[in-house]
Amino acid sequence: MSRSETAEARRTDQIPAWKQEEIDELAAFLEAHDSIGIVGVAGIPSRQLQAMRAELHGQAALRVSRNTLMTRALEAVDDGLEALTDHVAGQVAFVGTNDNPFALYRELEASKTPAPIGAGEEAPNDVVIPEGDTGVDPGPFVGDLQQVGAAARIMEGSIHVTEDSTVLEAGEAVSADLANVLGELGIEPKEVGLDLRAVYSEGVMFDPEELDIDVDAYRADVEAAAARARSLSVGAAYPTRQTAGALLAKGAGEAKSLGISAAVENEELLPDLVAVADAQVRALATHLDDEALPEELRGVEPDAAPTVDEDAGETDDTADDAQDDDHEAEGADDADDDDDDDGGDALGAMFG
Repeated sequence: MSRSETAEARRTDQIPAWKQEEIDELAAFLEAHDSIGIVGVAGIPSRQLQAMRAELHGQAALRVSRNTLMTRALEAVDDGLEALTDHVAGQVAFVGTNDNPFALYRELEASKTPAPIGAGEEAPNDVVIPEGDTGVDPGPFVGDLQQVGAAARIMEGSIHVTEDSTVLEAGEAVSADLANVLGELGIEPKEVGLDLRAVYSEGVMFDPEELDIDVDAYRADVEAAAARARSLSVGAAYPTRQTAGALLAKGAGEAKSLGISAAVENEELLPDLVAVADAQVRALATHLDDEALPEELRGVEPDAAPTVDEDAGETDDTADDAQDDDHEAEGADDADDDDDDDGGDALGAMFG
């Protein structure tokens, strides 16, 4: 046995039986779930922690133990979970689930509830006292508001905050005066719940920031990308299982359109060819006299008369000019005929 194995065996022998039993139970808990997370439980009352445990029932399981025993259980499993030992600090617990880490994060965030903040605690976010009527009767409280940095005055028989007032920035400690003011106004600037530190799932470590995604926006992006890919596949005539039906339908439509335009006689195209021919006949019928048409085509409404515009006027002038030119040409021909007749008479006279 090597020196390290001897040391490990000696350390194991020194562990009390109840601790080893707890480690074994924790290890079994870790091996029973696909995803294991470390959650902070500091500041959560025992009753509220039990309520959260009950709310997560069926979706995730919570296991609280000593940090040293949790660390030993992570190392004992030796399935990559030892990476979570860096997050075992402070008041923490194991959370296990067979769901994916993103669903676990959403469940834990949804279980959080607003809570008042006490003096000395750090503000998780900017603390804002909103504009409006506080509902508090005129008195010393207006001075308390002004002292913590809120714009307040007495109006219409009560104390009003005249504008949204940021009285504390994220990360700053809450003073006793501010804690009292927030309590009086019923403002609860923090959330109490299981604070996820990290999740290990299928060989991958996830930080909370990586799990905090807008699921609806992400789904919309995936759907848009899939639609663009499908459109590209169809446009490039690249057949896949998802686009084969669309490509066949597109090809059939193009073949049908070609057959109709080329007047190809086909049993499937006959109804369309007849419809096209009928439309053409009716269009022609609008330009013919009803007396020259069969009875079923009589009374077809002609197309609306074209609107006369400046271009049309210029066209009419050109036609008139052409008609004038024709008349002049006819006059010239008549003159030529007269000249020919005069010439004939002259020759007849000359030659008797």
